[in-house]
Amino acid sequence: MTDSKQITIAIDGYSSCGKSTLAKSLAQTLNYIFIDTGAMYRAVALFAFKNKWINELEFNSQNLIANLDNINLHFEKNEVTRKPEIYLNGENVESQIRTLEISNLVSRVASIKEVRIKLVSEQQKMGGKGGVVMDGRDIGSVVFPNAEIKFFITAAPKIRAERRYKELLASNSDITLEEIEKNLIERDFLDSTRTESPLIQTVDSILIDNSLITINEQLELALKYVYKKLKKITKF
Repeated sequence: MTDSKQITIAIDGYSSCGKSTLAKSLAQTLNYIFIDTGAMYRAVALFAFKNKWINELEFNSQNLIANLDNINLHFEKNEVTRKPEIYLNGENVESQIRTLEISNLVSRVASIKEVRIKLVSEQQKMGGKGGVVMDGRDIGSVVFPNAEIKFFITAAPKIRAERRYKELLASNSDITLEEIEKNLIERDFLDSTRTESPLIQTVDSILIDNSLITINEQLELALKYVYKKLKKITKF
């Protein structure tokens, strides 16, 4: 392939529906940069949690807003796994942000206008030159509305809960499948109904329901759309 053009690929969808799995695989296959925007919001939620500004019952959003300038986020590739991991103020917090506790808090943090403005700006800087695969809740609608390819990923809530349960079981033996499914349904509602940048499927997004297909089948399907787009804009 000559005179190749690197495009921007936006992936949106519900919680635990495999957005990041698809994004990572696409980035690896295409030799693009993968940016996990969900990890960024989780890191901000972790920051608020560590400072005791948020818990299951209360949320002092004004304290968080006042301290947004004290939050520095960046990604570094793990030398063993070769996967990007997020750093909060110089500390690798990849494992800390993946707990159910943070999952229960992140949608409330992500609904804050000032938080979204800060992170959207950073995301646009990270992916402004193309050659990036970015996943989240508002990538195709807000962060990169002009992305050449947009995917919207979904799956049945029970299937998503079962997948998440298997991921968390090793480190969280007390977690039940029912708790996880309840958390996912609540996050779906909060993400879809919030005032700031709600989760929506844009009219130009390609819908992929992966309830009954494998990870490899999902990747193959997405790549067909990507290669079709690249053929239109790239000389081979």
